[in-house]
Amino acid sequence: MLKRPSLILFDWHGTLVDTLDAMYNAMADMLPLLEELGLVEELLQETACATEADARLVRFIRIYRQVHPRTQAERRISRTEIFNAIFGENTEAKGRAHAAYNASYRKHFGEVKPFEPGVGRALAALKALGIKLGVATNRSRDFLEKELDVVEAGAWRNLLTTWVCADDLNVYKPDPAILFEAIQRAGEMPGAQIWYIGDSPTDMKTATLAGITPIFYQARPSDDEDAETHHWLRRSEGGVFAPEAEVVGFQGVFDLLGTLPDAPDLVAAIKANPPDCPLRPPLRERVEPDWHLAVARLHRPTLILFDWHATLVDTLDAMYHAVDDLLPELDELGLSQRLVPPEKSRSADDARLVAYVKEHKKLHPKIRADRKISRTDIFELLFGEDQKAKRVAHEAFNKHYRNHYGVVLPFEPKVREMLEGLRQIGLVTGVITNRDREFFEHELASVEGMGWQPLFDTQVCGDDVAQRKPHPDQLLLATENLARRPGPDVWYVGDSTTDTVAAKKAGMTSVFFNGAQWDQLWLTKIFPGTEQFPYKPDVVVNNFSEFWALVLACREADGG
Repeated sequence: MLKRPSLILFDWHGTLVDTLDAMYNAMADMLPLLEELGLVEELLQETACATEADARLVRFIRIYRQVHPRTQAERRISRTEIFNAIFGENTEAKGRAHAAYNASYRKHFGEVKPFEPGVGRALAALKALGIKLGVATNRSRDFLEKELDVVEAGAWRNLLTTWVCADDLNVYKPDPAILFEAIQRAGEMPGAQIWYIGDSPTDMKTATLAGITPIFYQARPSDDEDAETHHWLRRSEGGVFAPEAEVVGFQGVFDLLGTLPDAPDLVAAIKANPPDCPLRPPLRERVEPDWHLAVARLHRPTLILFDWHATLVDTLDAMYHAVDDLLPELDELGLSQRLVPPEKSRSADDARLVAYVKEHKKLHPKIRADRKISRTDIFELLFGEDQKAKRVAHEAFNKHYRNHYGVVLPFEPKVREMLEGLRQIGLVTGVITNRDREFFEHELASVEGMGWQPLFDTQVCGDDVAQRKPHPDQLLLATENLARRPGPDVWYVGDSTTDTVAAKKAGMTSVFFNGAQWDQLWLTKIFPGTEQFPYKPDVVVNNFSEFWALVLACREADGG
């Protein structure tokens, strides 16, 4: 049973205030630095993650060095929750991550507003009820002090009895020391009469460890059909860190106070003077892919060919290091004058990126940060139909790639099991890669420490043919090796526009593997369907679970 609170402590970001723009901008700056911070190897193994959603988050950050686009769009998760999910109990790694985040945050912080309308009025009403108020946050003090000055012109300072920051004690939640310090500064003792209201499982854990009452806050009513809404809370449900109560908006705080059996005066005061606490406006509509599996009309596959890099495996680090080494050599390679002219670029964005490379001899920071484009797509963007230029670029890339390649990881867990499953149901499989055979055979033999050679009936590399993807030569050679005819029953699964173009030119079914989680707007941009760029995939899958289900559905529909 809840006790009347003598002190209510609040989380700051995501509970009292909205600093989402600054937070996500700082995360976008900080995550690409994971490698130089020595934090890539500190990421949790996916099998050690608390939930499958956490495992997907770790996978996406490991590969692309950014938060998942859905996380970015929903903007429900704090940096603390992200770091807890990807580093687990590794306090030292989280400390380094928080320090790097703070350095990035200094460039963005300052824009702050109440998390929902009327927060200031609600705090004033709570104080008028005789309840002390405070803040306990993972914010650094210099940020919090600035934000306290900015939000509602500093009016909240006089409403708060205490505020304690992580760097006051050099600890981060869920360490309860932050709460103990806030309680002591307020002249109170820990106990059930102290409430901590926050929006995350970390807040609930911190309150529980401090021996006070955890109250879970959300700004909007949850939708039971929205699995993501309660994902972060479900991690603690039924466990020792479950909240004592949940509230929706600050109206929910007053509703909760109005039910306390040991506080009739509070109940009467709230009834006599109902607070004005409107809920936060609805979330903006998410933009999600509409390349629906349910409406795709595909032939039953008899042969499935796969791209290698960024589809079956992750070799991004080596790839981008080699591209970084190559681009400063464009002039001496005679390639600067062979870059695609603006009028022949696929879009204005592409033209600007080509211009940036021409001027700076390096990738645009957006491409470097996104880590979603393969070297083949980079060369297609830069050189278009100039086959000679692309051959020179690929040869120079290979020279530099020798200095970096070697580490190769499955793109998702259980890729091997998926490939084995395809073969067990009678499908023939192959791999098509623009990698030179020198590199590919090493990677194929080393992945997972055991190699994947037995999983493919044919392998075609970039130097096996005269023209690499997006030309169809490699795909056609694969069918020739297997004495098959190209057709829609041959699926080619790949992550790039290059893969889609090659498949469609070969007369095969193009399955676009959207491991990078492009949204509908971006997919429409990279597959415009224009006269100059007519090729589109037949279907889009976001992971291999969807792909496996698609294969089985096509077999069942065809009586297989």
